[in-house]
Amino acid sequence: MLEREGEMRPHILLEKLIPKPVGIKETTQHLESSPSMLLMDSEASMENKDDGIRYGSNVEVQVANEEADDADNDPLTEVDEAIGDIWQSEPFLKELQQVKLGVGVPEFIKNESLRMLEALVDSTFQFVNQPTLPSQRNFAPVDEIGEEKTVTSIEGEIPADFPEGIYIRNGPNPLFGTLQSTVSPLGRSSNIWVEGEGMLHAIYFTKNPSNNTFTICYKNRYVESETFKIEKEKKRPCFLPAVEGDSLAILAACLLNQLRFGKVNKYISNTNVFEHSGKCFSIAENHIPQEIDMSSLDTLGNWDVNGEWNRPFTAHPKKAPGTGELVITGADAVKPFLVLGVISADGKRLTHQVDIKLERSILCHDMGVTERYNIILDMPLTVDVNRVLRGGSLIKYEKESYARIGVMPRYGDAESIKWFQVQPYCTFHLINAYEDGDEVVVRGCRASESIIPGPEHGLDKFKWFSRGLTFREIKEEYCDDHKDNLEEGFLFARLYEWRLNINNGGVRERYLTGREFSMDFPMINENFIGLRNKFAYVQVADSAASSICGLPMFGSLVKFSFGEVDKFSGCQQLIEVEHHQLGANQFCTGSAFVPRPGGSEEDDGWIISYVHNEETNISQVHIIDTKRFESKAVAKITLPQRVPYGFHGTFIKTPA
Repeated sequence: MLEREGEMRPHILLEKLIPKPVGIKETTQHLESSPSMLLMDSEASMENKDDGIRYGSNVEVQVANEEADDADNDPLTEVDEAIGDIWQSEPFLKELQQVKLGVGVPEFIKNESLRMLEALVDSTFQFVNQPTLPSQRNFAPVDEIGEEKTVTSIEGEIPADFPEGIYIRNGPNPLFGTLQSTVSPLGRSSNIWVEGEGMLHAIYFTKNPSNNTFTICYKNRYVESETFKIEKEKKRPCFLPAVEGDSLAILAACLLNQLRFGKVNKYISNTNVFEHSGKCFSIAENHIPQEIDMSSLDTLGNWDVNGEWNRPFTAHPKKAPGTGELVITGADAVKPFLVLGVISADGKRLTHQVDIKLERSILCHDMGVTERYNIILDMPLTVDVNRVLRGGSLIKYEKESYARIGVMPRYGDAESIKWFQVQPYCTFHLINAYEDGDEVVVRGCRASESIIPGPEHGLDKFKWFSRGLTFREIKEEYCDDHKDNLEEGFLFARLYEWRLNINNGGVRERYLTGREFSMDFPMINENFIGLRNKFAYVQVADSAASSICGLPMFGSLVKFSFGEVDKFSGCQQLIEVEHHQLGANQFCTGSAFVPRPGGSEEDDGWIISYVHNEETNISQVHIIDTKRFESKAVAKITLPQRVPYGFHGTFIKTPA
């Protein structure tokens, strides 16, 4: 067996992964800066006749004599144990993030080393397209349309007082047609359903001053992150999937991606799009944002706040009420696990940065603000490399673990946070947070299980999603041995409220809606972020369609009107619920609230949403008057091409 070491550098892992070529002299001085020096002899690396395993160009494993194999002499078993020692070492994880091949090495050596690494990956890992079901056809990607197209097919009328601006939505659009998996002697690894390169879809509203009508244009573009450009130039998938799969395959993917590209995984930038200080940014929380030119949708580059922010960036930053500062968090797999930052209103300075000092790595998708506080969600959706080594998932919702919500003064530190222990929750999206006397009120969409990353490795994804997204009775033959993981309705998200008493530490929490429908992707009038709000809007999942598709599909919208809380009983008046039906087999994504210019009431405005008709395969943008929410859309704009389902959108008003 391979000897155990308490801490191991990446080049030592490579030495254990791949036999050292005969005839290569010791070059310790170069290994520190060039971990792939051991790969100079590709044939020696690719073929090892003694262990009976040959890595061919088609990535088939041939075993010469299976009966003679001994597990104690299996090189993959030894590699498994070696990686276990290595990846449990946090210093190794931190160093891995810094490794980049070829620093301080002559150019010809660096190029040859990279070539050998590419040969290793090409001959050992086979990329496989993940299948797309017929019911998932509008999750399939589309091409860039090229120059913007003027839209002339409009049903109804765009309101005369609708603001000029751009409605822009983000979402995954896999560059090579589908999400990818890889197979190799180390096992299988796969992209999860929320991955795929980001594509922006934009509708431009330009008012004609002479007659108060609008010119409407449509455009779409990929978000061209650094990793997108690498694969676009090579015209093939290059980054090995590194989130879901067999433990050895995941760990090897992380290491080989880092050695070849200086990045553990792709920067997908496919989740949200937001505005700050008159600029537009695309974001997914595994990297920093990319600035986007609003007129062309060109990617202008990474936004690191003038070099002051160098870690991941939440998909849902929040503007602080009153000051316009942008409050952000950044989660990572190594300490510090979560850092909070405050960016100046002009976007030029990071005015505050603090380690929250969490004891675990969490997937932190959203956060909240009030007038005085930052709201931190410490839910048990964890990222754990040690769990991968035990054969589990990199990302997992640990329903038996603890859950907290932190209330932190805007410019506080870790010691100033008041933590409230609450029931375990899975909340990807908050509706809002605000202060109410001694209490901080937090509302969001809560489910009993996490839809990310998906089912435990080895479970049927389609069955898992179908069970999680429906409450219908399941026939016995539909069940399998994992009944605990396949209880129906566990992905249903419902409106939930936490009331956190700052003075006495008390917590009151409850669902505000029943199980009539599942909801997500909430939105409010953003002028009320961090303030008491009376209205909120959500996309409502169509359980039947989602169950058939095996992915969430949103077939309607709901408007909530929150009643006042009785100060004596503490009970809230009934919440009024209004439904907006999109129509049979029509589904929405990226909905956003657009305030009416000059409007004085919180719900005076429109919901704008991308809507796709599954029967006609036609995509539209609907504009819904929120004062007449249950009425049909006031305008339906037919787009020149299909728009796949995506994630979040926003409306950015043209400056006056």
